[in-house]
Amino acid sequence: MQGTVASVEVAEGDEVHAGQTVVVLESMKMEHLVAADEAGRVTAVAAVVGETVHPGEVLVSVDVSGTSSRPSPGNRPENVARGARADLGDVLAAHQVGLDEQRPEAVERRHGRGQRTARENVGDLVDDGTFVEYGPLAVAMQRRRRDPDDLARSTPADGLVGGVGRIDGRPAVVMSYDYTVLAGTQGWQNHRKKDRLFELAERQQLPVVLFAEGGGGRPGDVDAPGVTGLDCMAFALFAELSGLVPLVGITSGYCFAGNAALLGCCDVVIATEGSSIGMGGPAMIEGGGLGVVPPREVGPYDVQWANGVIDIGVADEAGAVDAARRYLSYFGPQSDAGWTCADQAALRDLIPENRVRVYDVRSVIDALCDVDSVLELRRGFGAGMVTALARVEGRPLGIVANDPMHLGGAIDADAADKAARFMQLCDAFDLPLLFLCDTPGFMVGPEIERQAQVRHVSRMFVTGANVSVPVGTIVLRKGYGLGAQAMAGGSFKAPLFCVSWPTGEFGGMGLEGAVRLGFRKELDAIADEAEREALFQQMVARSYEVGKGLNVASHFEIDDVIDPADSRAWITSAFGAWTPPPRSGKKRPNIDTW
Repeated sequence: MQGTVASVEVAEGDEVHAGQTVVVLESMKMEHLVAADEAGRVTAVAAVVGETVHPGEVLVSVDVSGTSSRPSPGNRPENVARGARADLGDVLAAHQVGLDEQRPEAVERRHGRGQRTARENVGDLVDDGTFVEYGPLAVAMQRRRRDPDDLARSTPADGLVGGVGRIDGRPAVVMSYDYTVLAGTQGWQNHRKKDRLFELAERQQLPVVLFAEGGGGRPGDVDAPGVTGLDCMAFALFAELSGLVPLVGITSGYCFAGNAALLGCCDVVIATEGSSIGMGGPAMIEGGGLGVVPPREVGPYDVQWANGVIDIGVADEAGAVDAARRYLSYFGPQSDAGWTCADQAALRDLIPENRVRVYDVRSVIDALCDVDSVLELRRGFGAGMVTALARVEGRPLGIVANDPMHLGGAIDADAADKAARFMQLCDAFDLPLLFLCDTPGFMVGPEIERQAQVRHVSRMFVTGANVSVPVGTIVLRKGYGLGAQAMAGGSFKAPLFCVSWPTGEFGGMGLEGAVRLGFRKELDAIADEAEREALFQQMVARSYEVGKGLNVASHFEIDDVIDPADSRAWITSAFGAWTPPPRSGKKRPNIDTW
């Protein structure tokens, strides 16, 4: 928040405990206490009493590390046994040079910024003892500028830690740019390492997790052949993996240029709150004559969260690793055992009887699915649509739901883009799709048409009609017009099932609009305003009775009106018998990055 520093409660060097107030801010005549999240030692105090501060500013820096760096991934002996052969000794010593424990200054700087090293992140993600690193002895192509020992110490692994390991027992390619090595720039050798690992991912159909942090090309690699490096294959090879294997991108800190391009190719982008993501960093911006811009102002987290670049937002890298592991769990081998769910009778009361009262659709999703199984994607973008991965009876599926708290559930351009792209993701990796429909239709009006609404919302029709996974639709309340058809793959007869809860109401368009449009002459013929309004309400009430779920089901336009508590039975009946057909390649050419 913006506020004025009312008091500073600590000084540099002080020890603080978790929850201790360090600064008091005054904003809008109210005092706000800023407290330490963890115990530690105050290393700097930037707050000054009386000064106005703004969102994102650092007030107090607290060192909470207090422990040595995490063990590096892999099984490497700490010391060479006495009497070991000289050649083995040389190999073991060479592998030690680039490890975190041999680079304490770099590790300390990293921890001082509240971040972990590349090796710590990789070690946290992969199962213990399973990581095999490719190219750990590579160094920057700068032998004409620097001696070999300097390169080994300063550019270990050429700034890219990458290899193959297991994540919850499943093999995966994992790689992390190392910001402590030449600011995470992309050098000649680490491009070649990426090529190698991307080819392995394609040949063995392994998921890829990429920690992307740093800038783009590295002009200092004077030993590299060629002129521009534009013939490198890394970007093409990585993009070819789209739709073949899950691609997970994680970023923390500054992610620009080449790193951002790789991140943008991923199926899901996981970002920490302090990250900045941009196709061009400050150097490129200044070089283009566009001014001097601090890196934190180039694609900051709040911007990229709101515009849909970030799929999952987390507080720190530990949270990012947890999110990546959880995301991948929906795409690996599944077990029907061990699941629990809420009392399904609770679903009966989640939609208000008052048909114009909003409700929290996320509470419906949570109650409907297995406990703690819902992972929402792109929550900051396309507020009118919820897209989430979830499980029912242990089996994964994708959920697309209208949110009546935004525009009454009307589908605008952002919501349609979000839904269509999520449908592609689920189809590519054989996840059934469940639509939870509560929409008055597509959003209309002059303003929305300026956003190319016609093209954007039509993506839902084109995508929905061409997915090969099972689809089901449950109408929670409103099922009106083209928007409702889009929430059912294009037609109420397109899904394997289309059922309604008792609160369901249907029509070719919104009831009020339909009455005004269809009975305009009758209404205009009544001069008395009160009498005209009474007739209008009467017609709306009659239309509602005609469009109630029970009446629509009696005409077999939907499959049934059900007790909400029976919803899981419909889902498991339709989806449970389906087994994805075996395949060795892609179902779709790629997953749209947007």
